[in-house]
Amino acid sequence: MNRRAFLKTVAGSLAASASLHGGQRPNVLFVSVDDMNDWVGCLGYQGVRTPNIDRLARRGVLFSNAHCAAPLCNPSRTALLTGMRPSTTGVYNNEQWWRPALPGAVTLPMHFKQNGYHVAGAGKVFHHVAGFNPPDQWHEFQLQIFDDPWYRRVEWYPWVKKIPAPPGHPFNGLENFPGEFDWGVLDKPEAEYGDAKAVDWASGFLERRHKQPFFLAVGLWHPHIPMFAPKSYFDLYPEVRMPVAPEDDLNDIPRVGQELAAFRREEHRRIVAEGKWKEAVRAYLASISFADALLGRMLAALDRSAYARNTIVVFWSDNGWHLGEKQHWHKSTLWERSTHVPLIIAGPGIRAPGAPRRQTVSLLDVYPTLCELCGLPMRKELEGETLSPLLRDPKARHRPVISTHEPGNHAALTERWRYIRYHDGGEELYDRVNDPNEWKNLAADPQYESLKKELAQWMPKNNARPVPERTAYDFDFASHTWRRK
Repeated sequence: MNRRAFLKTVAGSLAASASLHGGQRPNVLFVSVDDMNDWVGCLGYQGVRTPNIDRLARRGVLFSNAHCAAPLCNPSRTALLTGMRPSTTGVYNNEQWWRPALPGAVTLPMHFKQNGYHVAGAGKVFHHVAGFNPPDQWHEFQLQIFDDPWYRRVEWYPWVKKIPAPPGHPFNGLENFPGEFDWGVLDKPEAEYGDAKAVDWASGFLERRHKQPFFLAVGLWHPHIPMFAPKSYFDLYPEVRMPVAPEDDLNDIPRVGQELAAFRREEHRRIVAEGKWKEAVRAYLASISFADALLGRMLAALDRSAYARNTIVVFWSDNGWHLGEKQHWHKSTLWERSTHVPLIIAGPGIRAPGAPRRQTVSLLDVYPTLCELCGLPMRKELEGETLSPLLRDPKARHRPVISTHEPGNHAALTERWRYIRYHDGGEELYDRVNDPNEWKNLAADPQYESLKKELAQWMPKNNARPVPERTAYDFDFASHTWRRK
């Protein structure tokens, strides 16, 4: 789409939005989950129970082919919330504060705040460590409440009290295993879990009377590790559907792809060797269902409120998660399991609800889409493409999307193809329709040379240098200021 056509589309969308809302700007309920891959019922996965996510997909638009801008928490969230790619900002990993590197960035909540909205939030919206969530982004915010003693680290989270490990910790029985990578049932009521407290806070917000339109962000930690959930959610899975991970799956992968897959490989080996693989997969499924139940509570609170008819709901996950596929756990790869995420938009302005949009879209597209739906000015630095045409027409076209992991490593995706090119020139090409598990790398086949060139045109031409990491600064939490060492 050329610039003139794009501006015409924007103008049409704004006119349609204003007409639809009768001049009253809609509210936004912005709900995120953490590390939730595409193991979701409405995305076709048969081994999970996600009734509330599935119900939201039926009442809104499920973008069934949505992908993160970066398969890692901080760069993904920074990209969505600033509207700019990692290759533009230089924020590629979890150790890079975005504010001192991008002091002029106007984030999504800040843009709503500057344009007459009351902006509130709870939980993990930006990255969770102190310094990633400046207080000037919000009118009010409830900071992340952690369930795990490993995350009660005062140097990372000055607002928490350090607590002793509960009896039986670590619950997975793996001694000398990374402290954050645990799973099990905590001996406390469901209402005492940190995510439940975030939902309680947000539900209370919806019970109040608001004179301004609001932007309410609720960031759920689940199913991020440690995978702690009430016993009732583990009980949903007496049997689990295990990932398929052929031993020879990496034989046709270039060097950089091999290195990304090998990241924290020892954890995968120990989980398998000590007979914990099925148990860990069960914990992930339980954590997904717990997050689903919390979303259900959030939606019920909205439906009870005075704002049910004029609130746009956005549900998204920051990145996917491997559970042994390609001999890998965690995220941080450019394959399907790491980049494919749930994305649903529901509320006023949606046509053909319940009909999934199968076009490839990016989490980068959320910022410009909300600008259109809420009548906010479109910021010129935004690199996503509005989803408004797809919200009106299931057959609308959308450009290919890009996921980036570390400088110079990109995946270009269409409905049919995934083309990966690494910083050293290594390549992968997968037919996503006929090879959904990405087991056969077609990049060396001469018949696909023109296809690779076509897809490569969408990749960033320049890759920003990584911005300094947290160790380069002295940070004061009380004043929320940074001083370069």
